[in-house]
Amino acid sequence: MIAVELRKLFRRPRTWVTIGLLNALPVLVAVLMALTDLAPRPGEGPAFLSAVLTNGTLYPLAALAIVLPLFLPIAVSLIAGDAVAGEAQAGTLRYLLARPAGRTRLLVAKLVSVFAFVLVTVVVVAAVGYVVGRLFFEVQPVGGTALSGTSLTSADIVERTVLAIGYVAVSMLGVAAFALFFSTLTDSPLAAMLGALAVLIASSLLFTLDAASSIAPYLPTRYWLAFVDFFRDPILWRDIVRGLGLQAVYVVVLLGAAWANFTTKDVTS
Repeated sequence: MIAVELRKLFRRPRTWVTIGLLNALPVLVAVLMALTDLAPRPGEGPAFLSAVLTNGTLYPLAALAIVLPLFLPIAVSLIAGDAVAGEAQAGTLRYLLARPAGRTRLLVAKLVSVFAFVLVTVVVVAAVGYVVGRLFFEVQPVGGTALSGTSLTSADIVERTVLAIGYVAVSMLGVAAFALFFSTLTDSPLAAMLGALAVLIASSLLFTLDAASSIAPYLPTRYWLAFVDFFRDPILWRDIVRGLGLQAVYVVVLLGAAWANFTTKDVTS
């Protein structure tokens, strides 16, 4: 069943259109920066964007930082929100459940396909960012400069970029868990997607309010940009570890709630 769901997901034109549109913004930003030779000053704008003019190998990270606050969560919420609710809306859910596989196995298959989409999407964004960075910006063959001002070798940049990609993927698993949970509550994929996005937007807004400082460490978006700490020398692990732990809690709790709801709900569509 997992193989069936994976084939279904990656054979849909919508999946690749979503990934393509997601990459359009980083490519557009790179073209504009290359034509104008302008970039935000250090500390302003998305992370790494000010550094790519002198080292294009950092553009995969800038691309992730560009899409991470809004567009990447929208893409993940769209696919995850459609996982169960889309079947219900199309009237195919009860036929899937009529098979001997059972609800738990179906939910696991949907979960694996969503997680596969998250991983493929993040890797594609980083890969396109790498190609665009090498095409439009200067490349330093001996490495680059860490955010702390010290030099990094090319091997260091590659290793830390892989770690950053993994961290962003884990962060998006939390988004997928929210959308998948809402997908088991409704027969509307749009409602599931909007429910997940509403939680994330509220989290981002609360993070900016001093009155909400007591709950800020527990907000799902709190540590999304902690992947930049991989590029400090030495690596600052505190926020990275906290971010991974927080996402793990959200994923476990929300998937448990999704399973409990889906295995007990009355499916009529």
